[in-house]
Amino acid sequence: MKQIFHFRYPLTFCFLLITLLAGPQGCATNPVTGKQDFVLMSEADEINLGRKYHQQVTKEMPVYPDRKLAAYIEQVGQRMARVGDRPQLRFQFTLLDSKEVNAFALPGGYIYITRGLLAYLNSEAELAAVLGHEIGHVTARHSVRQQSAATVTGLAGAILQATTGVQGSSDLFNVAGKAVLSGYGREHELEADRLGARYLARAGYDPQAMIEVIGVLKNQELFEKQRAREEGREPRSYHGVFASHPKNDKRLQEVVGEAAHLKVSGKPRVAREGFLDYMDGLAFGDSEDNGVVLKGRFLHKPLDFGLNFPEDWKIENLPDRLITLAPQQKAYMEIRVEPLKDTLTPFRYLQQKGFKTLRNGRELTIAGQRAYTATTELNTKFGQRITRLTVLYADKHAYLFIGLSHEKTDQPRFDPLFQKIARSFHRLSAKEKQLASGLHIKLITASPGIRFSTLARQSPIPKYAEAQLRLLNNLFPDGEPVAGQRLKIVR
Repeated sequence: MKQIFHFRYPLTFCFLLITLLAGPQGCATNPVTGKQDFVLMSEADEINLGRKYHQQVTKEMPVYPDRKLAAYIEQVGQRMARVGDRPQLRFQFTLLDSKEVNAFALPGGYIYITRGLLAYLNSEAELAAVLGHEIGHVTARHSVRQQSAATVTGLAGAILQATTGVQGSSDLFNVAGKAVLSGYGREHELEADRLGARYLARAGYDPQAMIEVIGVLKNQELFEKQRAREEGREPRSYHGVFASHPKNDKRLQEVVGEAAHLKVSGKPRVAREGFLDYMDGLAFGDSEDNGVVLKGRFLHKPLDFGLNFPEDWKIENLPDRLITLAPQQKAYMEIRVEPLKDTLTPFRYLQQKGFKTLRNGRELTIAGQRAYTATTELNTKFGQRITRLTVLYADKHAYLFIGLSHEKTDQPRFDPLFQKIARSFHRLSAKEKQLASGLHIKLITASPGIRFSTLARQSPIPKYAEAQLRLLNNLFPDGEPVAGQRLKIVR
């Protein structure tokens, strides 16, 4: 093998690495396996780190405002945590007000599930499986082990560069570091599934609920791939480590099957009906507090404003901004809202935001409110682009519109549309206020002969209503209701 690096001080490198990585926290007994793990963080440090990031998470992602539902999730979570491998940890379970399908854990016992994922579950056992999987990540200290490995990677790269004088060596280690930080790999995910199944059995649930939950996520992934193909974008991944459906994944079946002997006597707890009662009224999709996306419109009830967009443009409502994309992503517009702290003119506001060189500027009145529009040049990932800026003042808030095209030559074509979107700002009508209240899950009993195609035609879900209803009821891709079955629909 060809030697890549010529070490001038190989013994120095080894000595520095061993010295810096050695110490009382270098190795610790894994509470799950009983084996020695390499970690650079004590349990107290782990808890403090989790507490710190918990504050950031809840600042960026609001907590769902339903105390009764939050208490139920906490109850199920604590039932699972009590039978885990780190019962001394003080676990905390938080329901986030996000439409995204997600659940995750922070070091020290902070577990999160979004209402977006909760909506697609159909029993307490499935909820327990989600929480059990995340508890498994915490008890096995996956994030701590990842961070320790990443620290070693970065430290070794820095030392290697210092001792060899080779700039490229750190780049090699950065690649490895990114691999460590890119997410849990299959082995860690399988371990979390194994532990989650074990905790399910100990808590009186059927371990097979873990398979059901991963099936829910796999169906979301299949649906996401269908949508991505139609919308011309890359799909997002959910569980991320199973190429086939979990019911056909032999390794996963073996991992979950290991918990079969732990089953308690009697019938395992499923609690489907009680769980569904909690789903009645759950917000679906965009929430009233964050604004609601409809076909060609965005309505925000708390701030009392609406915007109109071309119907074929995609609208993405993010926590800190609204994004809209033209077909084939040929143009992009971003809208940000922030409180006005200073008595600046709209022109001065743009300058304060860093837009120093403004061209063809003019004052406007939009919906009776002060506004200003101009163009500027920005360095983007596509290169230098002429960009349309509009700022509007309303109710002590500044609304900033930023629009640009992917290709330079398309800017003249899209610029009138950027201005039209900004000028569409308006106060909500009585009907729009009703629409801006958002969508919610409603429980019904399936009548004989009812089909999802019929329910989809009656549904206010703007896109893919039939597929969404099947996903909500775990009947994707082609299942149909059975008479007498309780169904989740959207109203």
